[in-house]
Amino acid sequence: MESDSSDIQENTSSPRRDPMTSSPARDLPAFEDESELIGGLGDDDQIMEEDGEELFGDNLRPIPGLDRYDPDLVDDSEYSALSDGDRQAAEDEMRRRDREEGRGLGRMRRGLVYDSDEDEDHRPVRRRRLAERAAEGMVVDEDMIESIENLEDTRGHTAKEWVSMLGPKTEIYNRFKNFLRTFIDEKGHNLYREKISQMCKENRQSFEVDYNFLASEEQVLAFFLPEAPTEVLKTFDEAAKDVVLSMFPQYGRIANEIHIRITDLPLLENIRSLRQLHLNQLIRTAGVVTCSTGVLPQLSLVKYDCIKCNYVLGPFVQTHENEVKPGTCPECQSNGPFQINMEQTIYKNYQRITLQESPGQIDAGRLPRSKDAILIGDLCDTCKPGDEIEVTGTYSNSYDGSLNTTNGFPVFATVIIANHIAKKDKIVSQSLTDEDIKAIIALSKDERVGERIVASIAPSIYGHAEIKRAIALSLFGGESKNPGQKHRVRGDINILICGDPGTAKSQFLKYTEKIAPRAVYTTGQGASAVGLTAYVQRSPVTKEWTLEAGALVLADKGVCIIDEFDKMNDQDRTSIHEAMEQQSISISKAGIVTSLQARCAVISAANPIGGRYDPSMTFSENVDLTEPILSRFDILCIVRDQVDPIQDKQLAKFVIQSHVNHHPANKNIDKTTLQEMEDPLMSGIEKIPQDLLRKYIIYSREKVHPKLHQMDQDKVAKLYSELRRESLATGSVPVTVRHIESMIRMAEAHARMHLRDFVHEDDVNMAIRVMLESFIDTQKFSVMKTMKNYVQCFLQTFSRYLTYKRDNNELLLYVLKQLIQEQIAYYRSRFTAVMETVEVPEKEFQEKARQINIHNLVPFYGSEVFKAHNFIHDKKKKVLQQRIVGAA
Repeated sequence: MESDSSDIQENTSSPRRDPMTSSPARDLPAFEDESELIGGLGDDDQIMEEDGEELFGDNLRPIPGLDRYDPDLVDDSEYSALSDGDRQAAEDEMRRRDREEGRGLGRMRRGLVYDSDEDEDHRPVRRRRLAERAAEGMVVDEDMIESIENLEDTRGHTAKEWVSMLGPKTEIYNRFKNFLRTFIDEKGHNLYREKISQMCKENRQSFEVDYNFLASEEQVLAFFLPEAPTEVLKTFDEAAKDVVLSMFPQYGRIANEIHIRITDLPLLENIRSLRQLHLNQLIRTAGVVTCSTGVLPQLSLVKYDCIKCNYVLGPFVQTHENEVKPGTCPECQSNGPFQINMEQTIYKNYQRITLQESPGQIDAGRLPRSKDAILIGDLCDTCKPGDEIEVTGTYSNSYDGSLNTTNGFPVFATVIIANHIAKKDKIVSQSLTDEDIKAIIALSKDERVGERIVASIAPSIYGHAEIKRAIALSLFGGESKNPGQKHRVRGDINILICGDPGTAKSQFLKYTEKIAPRAVYTTGQGASAVGLTAYVQRSPVTKEWTLEAGALVLADKGVCIIDEFDKMNDQDRTSIHEAMEQQSISISKAGIVTSLQARCAVISAANPIGGRYDPSMTFSENVDLTEPILSRFDILCIVRDQVDPIQDKQLAKFVIQSHVNHHPANKNIDKTTLQEMEDPLMSGIEKIPQDLLRKYIIYSREKVHPKLHQMDQDKVAKLYSELRRESLATGSVPVTVRHIESMIRMAEAHARMHLRDFVHEDDVNMAIRVMLESFIDTQKFSVMKTMKNYVQCFLQTFSRYLTYKRDNNELLLYVLKQLIQEQIAYYRSRFTAVMETVEVPEKEFQEKARQINIHNLVPFYGSEVFKAHNFIHDKKKKVLQQRIVGAA
């Protein structure tokens, strides 16, 4: 009996062999007489006398005599006899049909494990018993374990304990393996077979699995994955390696391990909200990489040498939590000492990064919090300081004695064991839906899309169309060039807004921070040189010098906003010279010599010396900034707070209406019932919703790259020579080659604003207009007046650019205001009485209009802009009047 039972045990360990013969086993149905399987076990009468019949367990002892039946009691007249060969053929056909249907529908029959290559011995009772024993933690042969039908029934165990048991672990392994083989996406593609093929072509060690796809097919696996990520991911990796090797048998020579990277975990946690609840859970969080160590080797499988007898101990699996050390040597029974065997020990790459909350997500008055993340294997060097990333990984903890010494009570240090890393710029560009792209394309076909974008920039700020246009051009940006990978020419547009206090300079910057896809806001008073660029510090973990990124590096491929630019120290300000032009930051400190990328636009605001802008001085005399840094700004915007009774009244109405509409008491009121705020110069222009405008900017920067082949080069060259000559004659700010590059960048940005693939003539004209306005407004008042007269009277080219795409009413209003201001100045110099009305001869106004090529003034007299500024056209007296005091 002992030999018989041992023979049975041997045969059960090889499920693909028949117990009686050496031929491959055939699948036996559940109703087959199992006495055939154990023929020759011994004397049946003796078995009956001793123990009776045994149909379960390893000691299978059926009694053939009990399985006999009286043929007279069975009515089988309707069925013909079936030979053994026909029965075998029928069973093979049924198994083939079940396998094809189960694989074709992407489903697996509950309680069965299918293999694509060969048949297995399905003995339900036997295998189910083995599965139950495996679930209870008993050691059994893995090949004989049947899949557990109710995997979600943990039988009182925790999720971590349950998935660590052999039975559930094998079921998870089989289900995930089947998922990778059979999952079909909406387009009918076998998604993960394609991903595995692509991974093997690129010789990588990991591929991505979408959590939502996994949850749609295998809800139980999607439940256990966040609850016990360490154990489940390890099982997933083993299943993935099996699938990869079944497709590419020799791939094990290239990659020893295959890793599953989980993407699109539904819940995104903030670093600030991580608590004890999240420990040992799979989490997804986002932030900016501020610090990263070098790539270090970490022990994976350790082997030790016994110093006394040279016996090799191991391998020991090393985890990140604590160090594994052997106790005694099994050869000489000594307690050591032991030394690591460097040759046979297996290492893996290890890198530690610091993840900090994104600058735009921190509440006011709070310090940004950070969390360390550990990158292992092929995740190393996938991100650098300054990158905004999303990390999916296990939130783990480890004992830290230094924290206990500092705090005086036992606490644990927490760290994120990263499983997947995604860069935010790719995430944002991929987040645009098909509906969003259709809306963007439809918007770009509008003829007035440029004017609509400018009108939609900071809609709660009255006027300042030039600043709004400059910010719009900077948000879209030009195209950077790098000929031969040797000399990089930036494509970002830098802006400096300077002017009197109370002219909404900081509000423009705050708006830009909200609308830009990526922005970092800082102030000159609160920013130091290293805070803007980068600084070096010693890592408390590895004791090596590490590099931490500053504001300009964190704003890479975005916008860096610097308020109170004039309050910076000269030493701090000179540190950003390189970042503004070369868009890189060179570091040579503490033995670290490197260069960081700072590919960002700089939008800054500054106050003039003494508080108010003095038009009798040049721009450089008004602002405490040096010529080198002024030349690095593409657009200089001057904001002057001039007294204009009509304009001031309209501005006051606009501000009051803005406060009324946005009062907290009106939160639940229908917005359509409130009076809409309107800028007279932008009336009739439909504004773009802010959400759509942000998506429009993201799409254009990602997809549109305007070319310069159709650009009129002679026009730009002629303008540059004329502008250089004019600046030399007037003694104003010198014009340099950077002005040419600025015009090219602005032309590209204007083309990108219209989603054009080529820079057209109107893009060049608009760039020249913005450049001339910026250049002329920064001169002295006397020089500016001379230049404007010179431009309008002699240089028709300049005049055409300055009036390009301007509304005639806007130009005529500007000319009429100048004449009114001259009359007011003359009257106040002669009389002390207060003026009620100001009159300008119509003939003088007509002469000024002809200088800008406008001859028909009738539409202007009937326009809303003319009436809104309280102008009256007296045809009898042939004068234009404006009421000053008591104007309605």
